Amino acid sequence: MTQPVLHQYDLGPGVRAFSSTRHGGVGRGNYASFNINFHCGDNPADIEANRASLCRLLGIGPRHLVYPHQVHGDVVAAIDGRWLETLSPIERSDSLDGVDAVMTDLGGVCIGVSTADCIPILLYDAARHACCAVHAGWRGTVKRIAQKAVEAMTARYGTDARQLKAVIGPGISLEAFEVGEEVYRQFEDAHFDMARIARKYRKWHIDLWECNRMQLVDMGIPQAAIQTAGICTYTRHDDFFSARRLGIHSGRIFTGVLMG
Repeated sequence: MTQPVLHQYDLGPGVRAFSSTRHGGVGRGNYASFNINFHCGDNPADIEANRASLCRLLGIGPRHLVYPHQVHGDVVAAIDGRWLETLSPIERSDSLDGVDAVMTDLGGVCIGVSTADCIPILLYDAARHACCAVHAGWRGTVKRIAQKAVEAMTARYGTDARQLKAVIGPGISLEAFEVGEEVYRQFEDAHFDMARIARKYRKWHIDLWECNRMQLVDMGIPQAAIQTAGICTYTRHDDFFSARRLGIHSGRIFTGVLMG
């Protein structure tokens, strides 16, 4: 029996926070070996087997493993008791189509996002027993999805950003994230501090880790409460999926959080 190998984070007692690696699953080729994303061309039987092994490891049922169909947008969805117990499987799937961040205040529900160079972010509010998982690709970063996720938690759960803990998970580093002039201009037009987040080598390079960290700090999260994994998916593609190294027909990292 396989068991996924997880890169784990410490967000406090009673909380499991992690990013999956490429190890401990049944996938093959560029999906080897652990992928649970149905939207990247992998064998559905392998995906189901990997999902089942992750649920066993976490001690939850398959309905309690929740992640959206992401579109590089800035929509944040809430998972509540009605969503979990009342909606049909089709309704649950439809409600997460076009969503790039999910939040919940339910214990026993693992929410997460899928990435393969984009930046996964986890937010945890111990005071309100709430958490959020965010997919921040470069487009979502420009749209300030990290900021909007904090705002959504504040509106729904009464979260005080000063009490949040955050994780910035594995993603492409500044050194590996080369972009064209048009991408650079989008960050500039969105009023990011370009001297802080951009470097010019042969072409422009953007620091997505820092872009998102700055958003979290600007929202009031203490710098000491923000963990950055510092794992570049492009350079560590043997351990973490990287679409730039492996192509889009490859697996995805799952970064999730589960409250007790």
